[in-house]
Formats: sequence, structure tokens, C-alpha cells
Amino acid sequence: MPVSLHVVHESQGVDLVAAERAAEDFLRALGISTDSPNLRATPRRMAQAYADLFTSRPFDLTTFPNDEGYDELVLARGLPVRSVCEHHLLPFTGVAHIGYMPGDHILGLSKLARVLEHFACRPQVQERLTKQIAEWLGEHLNPKGVGVVIEAEHSCMTLRGVQATGSSTVTSSLSGLLRDDPSSRQEFFALAGLHR
Repeated sequence: MPVSLHVVHESQGVDLVAAERAAEDFLRALGISTDSPNLRATPRRMAQAYADLFTSRPFDLTTFPNDEGYDELVLARGLPVRSVCEHHLLPFTGVAHIGYMPGDHILGLSKLARVLEHFACRPQVQERLTKQIAEWLGEHLNPKGVGVVIEAEHSCMTLRGVQATGSSTVTSSLSGLLRDDPSSRQEFFALAGLHR
């Protein structure tokens, strides 16, 4: 019988009207007038865009008994990830590879992407995001091992500052057998496509 945990993003509430006023003030403070027809609705669109970026959808974390005793790696590779750098509020995008070695339960596969979205929908740093996903899955699944790798391009690094266009940042978080057993660790990285 499946077991389900309802997961909801903790929110302080969204005030789109206040956010729109703040966006208009922000643009004007930077010398950008919103009086032209092309920019008139920009503050509203900015407020809605950031509200969308910072809001994850609730979901049910559905697990099933591991009746067959499956004990090999389960890996979702190339999951799209998008978040916003907490230092500049500029987006970073890329892919995540999330895997686990089941214990007593297996997870509905789409839930790996849902957990990723849940933690990515807030101002973040990639290092914390990677660790939060791994720790959360470890806590709620009690697997024999968890591995998370995120490869992302940060627009705060490519569009401003050093302007390192085309660069990507790779972070990983491993636990259990995926951290401690060299062959399991190697299998995870190989199946994730990280040994090039």
C-alpha cells in the first residue's frame, strides 16, 4: 500500500500589489521610466515573474513498499533545475541528477523532480540546494544511499562581474553507500554521465 506525505512550500504570503509598486520604484531608481507603452506593464510582469519563481507547487511524496527487495541504484538524470541566486536575485539554470539506493520503500519517480522544484523555488545557493535535496530524501525515504549532483550556469557570473559565459558550476552531495562504497559511488557518477 502506498504511503503519502503532503508537501507544501512554506510561504510568507505574496502581495503582488506591493511587489508591483516596489518593482516600479526599483526601475525608476535605476533611471528606467515605465511611462512608455512598452514598459507600462513591466512592474506587474516583474512582480508576477518573481512570485512564480518563488512558489513551488504542493505535492504528495508517494512511496511504495519495496516488496521485491530492489537494492540497485535508481537514478533520474537530467532533471531541469531553475532557481534564483540569493546574492543577486538572478537566475541559475541547469540539470540535476538525483539517485538513491532503496531501503524498505521506493519512490514514485516524478517525486524526485518535485523535491528538486520544492527546494529550488526560493532564493538559493547551489551548494545548499544540493545538500537540502539529499538530506530531505534521506530523512523521508530512509534509503541505503542518496546522491545528488547539480550542474548549473549562474547568470550572476555570466552576465555581470567576471562575465564567464558558458561556465557551469557542479555540486554534489552523497550519503550512505553512495558516499562510502567506492563502486556504488563510481556507478552513480558514471550513470549520471559525469565521467567524461
